[in-house]
Amino acid sequence: MFGLIKTWKALEARGIMGINRRNADYVLKYNKRHLYPIVDDKIITKERALAAGIHVPEMYGIIETEKEIEKLDEIIGGRSDFVIKPAQGAGGDGILVVADRFEDRYRTVSGKIISHEEIEHQISSILTGLYSLGGHRDRALIEYRVTPDQIFKSISYEGVPDIRIIVLMGYPVMAMLRLPTRQSGGKANLHQGAIGVGVDLATGVTLRGTWLNRIISKHPDTTNAVDGVQLPNWDGFMKLAASCYELCGLGYIGVDMVLDQDKGPLILELNARPGLNIQIANDCGLTQRTHAIEAHIEALAKDGVSEDAETRVRVAQGLFGHVVQQ
Repeated sequence: MFGLIKTWKALEARGIMGINRRNADYVLKYNKRHLYPIVDDKIITKERALAAGIHVPEMYGIIETEKEIEKLDEIIGGRSDFVIKPAQGAGGDGILVVADRFEDRYRTVSGKIISHEEIEHQISSILTGLYSLGGHRDRALIEYRVTPDQIFKSISYEGVPDIRIIVLMGYPVMAMLRLPTRQSGGKANLHQGAIGVGVDLATGVTLRGTWLNRIISKHPDTTNAVDGVQLPNWDGFMKLAASCYELCGLGYIGVDMVLDQDKGPLILELNARPGLNIQIANDCGLTQRTHAIEAHIEALAKDGVSEDAETRVRVAQGLFGHVVQQ
């Protein structure tokens, strides 16, 4: 017991945020309950983003009822690749990524050949709420399939790497690149075996990696180094993440983005209860950073000042940039 207390105190001294503190001090404090549907439903998030001029993967269509499944051919049209997602899914469950057509069938991103009927069955499962938060009836979203930027070719296995930035009241506080592995089945989900790599907020250069809660320096499948990679258009990612505060009104969120080789940075989804593994990937606690932002906001409030997304990004980069801290 004494050992556990000692460990907990050591973690707290390093500013490591635990799940209770995240929930009590940040999620409950900054995220108003009535705003949750904006981030819990990917279709609502996407519609709001489009209305605000924020870049997201193009939406081809929505299927809401069993009857509407017959619209699938019309929605897909002549496209050979697309993604089908549950609107209220979590953790990547229920997502079907079609990469190509094979005669009258489809080839998924992992190389599996599936029939049109199998796709219809997947949509039917989505509608029943099999993958939704709380098991409620859901909607199926058919959208553009992201093609990852070539920079990720050497440090990712299949799938689409994504970037998660934690944002407090519009200020980015910590960032992580998530890289699919063979173990994760090509998904950028840490719980399924993807790699989390810390990212320096000031420069967009990757730091070290964590895989299955172990520190690593190389990708287990490609054996290439995951640190020291310069992510393109980093300020664009930071500004996109910061602007999501105005988009959804929630004060504490995880913003998940991708880098498409043709369309640049795109927002995939927002999360009102972002996980805490990002701290391991950055070898740094969230608490000290969130406290610094809260102090900054408090000082601004005394002068009756607020800052736009671009200024908030510069503030965060000045406070938390790895380069600045050396």
